[in-house]
Amino acid sequence: MTYTRDQLITALTAEYEYLCHDDYDPDVDMSPAEHLSYLQSLSLDDLIADTDTDAEFTLDDFMTRYL
Repeated sequence: MTYTRDQLITALTAEYEYLCHDDYDPDVDMSPAEHLSYLQSLSLDDLIADTDTDAEFTLDDFMTRYL
């Protein structure tokens, strides 16, 4: 399946919010706005790489979980 840049940014933002929900450290972690700005600066290929998907946990799995 093909995903748009906006869909990838939305899913990566949801993942970040999930990961930071119980363990956010403002001294180490980017704020949600900073993280969104970071994601918006990435190319489509970089966004896909940022999902850390592979043959076992596919991009489709990631998108199903966070989109």
